Amino acid sequence: METSVALKQFANQKYLNLETYRRNGQGVRTPVWFVEHEGKLYVRTGANSGKAKRIRNFPQVQIAPCKAQGEVIGEWVKGTARRVDSQKAEAVNRLFSRKYGLQKVFFDVVGRLQKFETATYEILIENQPTPNESGGNHSG
Repeated sequence: METSVALKQFANQKYLNLETYRRNGQGVRTPVWFVEHEGKLYVRTGANSGKAKRIRNFPQVQIAPCKAQGEVIGEWVKGTARRVDSQKAEAVNRLFSRKYGLQKVFFDVVGRLQKFETATYEILIENQPTPNESGGNHSG
């Protein structure tokens, strides 16, 4: 599957299931908000969250479009996540505001009250889909 084809399955979706990996190779799946910009997908999470820690240790991820509760509704694709700099994060944050509107405003207010530091990650999609129905171990 070409990158552009893989990206099309995320069009008009609100969530993607992000699979990150523990040090032992065990995958952890989490439904998250995302935006697409210039052929790349972006996700945001707490800078000190488990997802952020796992990405720091092992930037290879798998993603698939999903429903809010994580039910996958598309093909899994491999990618690599990397944290973006603050300038890019600000630009991406505006895209999140446009896409998620009042829901995002609510989460931003709660986050500020809790002094929640956010990290923004760019996901570069690889060219081939990965069949991953059972969420087994990742051996990379």
